[in-house]
Amino acid sequence: MSLLPELRYPSVPELVTAARAVAAHRPDLCALQEVGVSRAGRPLHLLSVGHAPRAVLVVAGAHANEPAGGSTLLALAHRVLDERWLRADTSWHFLLCADPDGASLHVTPAPRSLLDYHLGFFRPAGPEQPEWSPSVLPPDRLPPETRALTGVIDTLRPYLQVTLHGTDLGGSWVQLTRDVPGLAEPFGKSAAELHIPVETGASDAAGWAVSGPGVRVMPSPGAGAAYPSMPDDARHSTWYHAHRYGGLTAVVEVPMWASDLVDDPAPHPAPAAAIRRLARRLLSDARKVEQVLADALPRLPGADGPLLRAAKWGLSLVPGLAADWIHTPPADTTMAYVGSVDAFGRRLPLRAAAMLLRVLRQADDRAAPELERLVAAWSGSFARRFRARWVPLEHQTEHQMRTVVAAARHARELGV
Repeated sequence: MSLLPELRYPSVPELVTAARAVAAHRPDLCALQEVGVSRAGRPLHLLSVGHAPRAVLVVAGAHANEPAGGSTLLALAHRVLDERWLRADTSWHFLLCADPDGASLHVTPAPRSLLDYHLGFFRPAGPEQPEWSPSVLPPDRLPPETRALTGVIDTLRPYLQVTLHGTDLGGSWVQLTRDVPGLAEPFGKSAAELHIPVETGASDAAGWAVSGPGVRVMPSPGAGAAYPSMPDDARHSTWYHAHRYGGLTAVVEVPMWASDLVDDPAPHPAPAAAIRRLARRLLSDARKVEQVLADALPRLPGADGPLLRAAKWGLSLVPGLAADWIHTPPADTTMAYVGSVDAFGRRLPLRAAAMLLRVLRQADDRAAPELERLVAAWSGSFARRFRARWVPLEHQTEHQMRTVVAAARHARELGV
């Protein structure tokens, strides 16, 4: 593992302060406004640059544990101001953080290792995630963050929405709600220049059409899912809301730590057997966390908080996902895909254990040391298995920014 990066991920208050400075510097071109509030009353801010009717919306912070988007968003806002051609016929709008409550609970702005990252980990349960909640909740129960985001889309009617995501360990890839031919070339060139592997077999995009290396197109609503048990279907998320106005969404993923194992297109010698083994490991690891939870739960004071809700939700996904892996033929048979499934199977129980550990520590519970050893062991084995190397924050930011600009240009050329 590498030493602490020179730059760190900005907090939401720091993002807002920086956005205010941008708006104050160029009030003729920029505006900063509140577009909603979170469940806890935190404001959601939108920075707008330019006045053209054709709009691009860039969303950061939809997942609290994926902090690179805030840095990218600020860098891109400055670039749009500096390069007139970017705003010649397009206005740019930046939602600084879609989930400020979640961001307040993920507390590793500059992680030194995967263990450091997990010791401050938080990712809400699916129904509490602003982009995913429409896929698991009825319209009258959507959280205010989701309503704020869809309200912005309804107002702007963007031809392109870009949502900035990330992964803890792996490679970079792009998910599209509609194909953008030509995007794969600049995306791949940027990744190569910055020494970021392209994740060619991302399990998140299992079974989706391939537009180019690392660029996947989501199936249309109604098509079968690769993992039928998973409750949060991307096709019912806020990513498809822009389609109401003829637009599309690009999800740009960038890793914090890179692994050169995730871009191997060679065929796996026995993918089905390998994935069945990963399913059995997933079930075994989840049981270890569940046993700690069952033992400690009677001692934990008060009602379920967000950390405990999220840990329980993650564990609840395991039986169905393991069954999918055991009984469904592999959606892909490459080394890259099996590696991505391996990483996915490590993340679910590790993240649940990490969030439960935070709860146990807060309660000074006697089970905390045992769980801390488990989180440390799993974090270390994850890093070793995938030969993790830190991606400098400036490279994460630059790659996401280049990909956003390329997506806007290519989508514009398509006449979207």
